[in-house]
Amino acid sequence: MTQTSQTYTEDTSVSEARQDNPMWSSRLAFILAASGSAVGLGNIWKFPYITGENGGGAFVLVYLLCIALIGMPIMIAEVMIGRRGGRSPINSLRMLTQRDGLSTRWTWIGWMGITASFLILSFYSVIGGWALSYVGQSAGGVFTDSNADSIGALFGGLLSDPWTLLLWHSVFMVLVITIVAGGIRSGMEKAINILMPILFILLLVMVGYALSSGDFAQGFAFLFQPDFSKLTTEGILTALGHAFFTLSLGMGVMMAYGSYLPKNVSIVKTAVAVSVVDTVVALLAGLAIFPLVFANGLEPGSGPGLIFQTLPLAFGQMTGGVLFGTLFFALLVVAAVTSAISLLEPVVEWLEEQKGINRLSGTLIGGISIWVLGLFTILSFNEWADVHPLDFIPVFENKTIFDLLDYVTANLMMPLGGLFIAIFVGWFMNKQAVENQLDINNGYGFKIFMFILRFITPAAVATVFIYNLV
Repeated sequence: MTQTSQTYTEDTSVSEARQDNPMWSSRLAFILAASGSAVGLGNIWKFPYITGENGGGAFVLVYLLCIALIGMPIMIAEVMIGRRGGRSPINSLRMLTQRDGLSTRWTWIGWMGITASFLILSFYSVIGGWALSYVGQSAGGVFTDSNADSIGALFGGLLSDPWTLLLWHSVFMVLVITIVAGGIRSGMEKAINILMPILFILLLVMVGYALSSGDFAQGFAFLFQPDFSKLTTEGILTALGHAFFTLSLGMGVMMAYGSYLPKNVSIVKTAVAVSVVDTVVALLAGLAIFPLVFANGLEPGSGPGLIFQTLPLAFGQMTGGVLFGTLFFALLVVAAVTSAISLLEPVVEWLEEQKGINRLSGTLIGGISIWVLGLFTILSFNEWADVHPLDFIPVFENKTIFDLLDYVTANLMMPLGGLFIAIFVGWFMNKQAVENQLDINNGYGFKIFMFILRFITPAAVATVFIYNLV
């Protein structure tokens, strides 16, 4: 009883320490913001093509299971660290380790998360620039009556032109910096309240278009009728890895967002809501894309080019393709922006906590630094396409700078971050503090959560991490 009282007092002091700082205005605001972070290129660009590559329905079923057993527990743990610490990921972990009498070495999880956000946004903004470019291309009717060769040449031409990539990368980063510089309520929350409804409306319009103009029955069957003969071990591990990636875990985002979460909001219910929204968007994206792919006799497993090469071919051949192609790529831009602002926020929050740096200065320092690093990704598609800096390390062989950034963040930093977050909260953080923060009324519910976080989640994440290395 004494321990409970002490923990409660400590947690209250954290809340009071942040009372002058902005908080999300409501639980819904946090859900929209966290969902905006989770709903990004991963849902609309990556999920459909990896589903296509791994046979459809059986892969989707495994993915949903992984969201429940891997994604949600780590998201709950991250948000809890952020809210209990009340600071940036680095300083939240530093504060919690001091309070619970733990080694301050755990702080490196925060450092790795913020570094991952920084690196990911540097190339994510370049891909967001591709989507911006394609909005204009589609609106101009460039895809109309085009064949596979001309669409492929268009995409190849975009990648080979560093100046065009620089233009769109810059436009995208200006959008992100402008929103984040406005702060939590006036900038990010206000933008999310506009962008997320637009995203859902555009997505539903695209599903309606697929229903009327595509082979919806075949697309639906491909997504929801499991054929386990098409599911491989690699497919299972891909589903597990993507469940982790799609919820923005292991990159400090949910800790940063959690630090602005009021104490009267249920972390568990909120994390479940975010996971559900993210999953629904991914499935709706599949329903918008695969009927169009099948109606045009195209290949669902065409890989990363599904969005930027295969779909433009479909839009070019279909009635209303100019309008709906433009709407689709606008949807992709909105999804990219909502994720990008969440990637910049942990960096800005940490810079704000340093002496003499206000919100605007922190955003400009972080945003411009990320923009500069993005130049290396741009050049890796053209002028430096043959540059493979770490060829002497077998696992990094034949990888460009872009490939390295993508591989290191997605396959090493994020899984490691998630793994140690699960271990830190499950095994080392004050258990009474965890129970108080989660506020699970059912005692068995808390025990089940701790069992999953301690054993199932770390084992699964470690498996993916080792597989990616080997």
